[in-house]
Amino acid sequence: MAEPLKNQFGAPVVRRLADEIAAAYPQFDRRTFVRDALHGFSAMELLDRGRHIARALRRHLPVDFGKAIDILLATLPAEKVPAGGMASFYYLPHTEFVRLFGVDHFADSMRALHALTQVFTSEFALRPFLESRTKATMAQLSKWTRDPTEHVRRLVSEGTRPRLPWAPRLHVFADDPSPVLALLERLKDDPSLYVRRSVANHLNDIGKDHPDRLIDVTGRWMKNASAERRWIVAHALRSSVKKGNPAALAVLGFASTSALRVVARSLTPAKVPLGGKVTVTVSLANPTKHTQRAVVDLIVHFVKANAGTAPKVFKLSNVELAPGQQIVLRKTISLADMTTRKHYPGRHRVELQSNGVIEPLGHFEVQRTTRDK
Repeated sequence: MAEPLKNQFGAPVVRRLADEIAAAYPQFDRRTFVRDALHGFSAMELLDRGRHIARALRRHLPVDFGKAIDILLATLPAEKVPAGGMASFYYLPHTEFVRLFGVDHFADSMRALHALTQVFTSEFALRPFLESRTKATMAQLSKWTRDPTEHVRRLVSEGTRPRLPWAPRLHVFADDPSPVLALLERLKDDPSLYVRRSVANHLNDIGKDHPDRLIDVTGRWMKNASAERRWIVAHALRSSVKKGNPAALAVLGFASTSALRVVARSLTPAKVPLGGKVTVTVSLANPTKHTQRAVVDLIVHFVKANAGTAPKVFKLSNVELAPGQQIVLRKTISLADMTTRKHYPGRHRVELQSNGVIEPLGHFEVQRTTRDK
């Protein structure tokens, strides 16, 4: 079993932070802070540990918020911590300090988030400012769309996502995305893929609440679009395309029907144990006299705990077949339990979706092993 992430954010983190603050602020009572920050620490989960340390910092740093921020920023490295692992989470208490105590200190908080997002991430800490200081925060974000640092420009998009994972929904933008769409317009041709990916994910979020707005925006963006902007549009429409939305398909240049035909199929093995794998193979042909383009996906109806089913769409391929041409597509589906999906025995239906047109392919049986019984 993998070690809990919180164990990588333990007492050594507190002691290291105390040492760094003491170096920047000689009056800092290092010993008392460590004792305070570690009180009840071991029973807490990862995010709670970050908040707990932030509250301890508030008690031991100067009462003046600006001075406290100066001290925290003095502990930051010159460059962003490399992605991956837990290294960047060292700065979670810093961002939590701003999130918890900075709303009434706007200017100091903004300069802190500008610096912190370059070493960790600030999208979660930004959200209270969007809710309570909306006008001022949006004005600051508009300026940051032209910041020379890609991490700051990404914060503009990522921090305003209405459905940011692991964060409360921003209802003000979920109800009316117009203000954030104005920011995304300024970022749609950003030179950084890091930023463009966030823009695409943000648009995908908007489409879940305002599908017509998503179609309108992506349709406009496709006019005279660069390859990079076309990628944003395709990525932003991925959820809509998986649903077979004709308008989304049209934006990407695909028809709302498909002339492709399934000429062969196989699901092997037909009976698969829990934790095993099944491979779906499909041969498609173009029987027409014209080239056919299609978005081809696979739909698996997974059995749930209550014996019902829930569909999940897997990407197969975007294909372009000349008259008479055939292509073989293959996808292996894992039946091993994941954090996002648990598997149950029973009949799993499988369908092919081509430009939104669904065709049954058959089914496979998931069976308990002797060990599972």
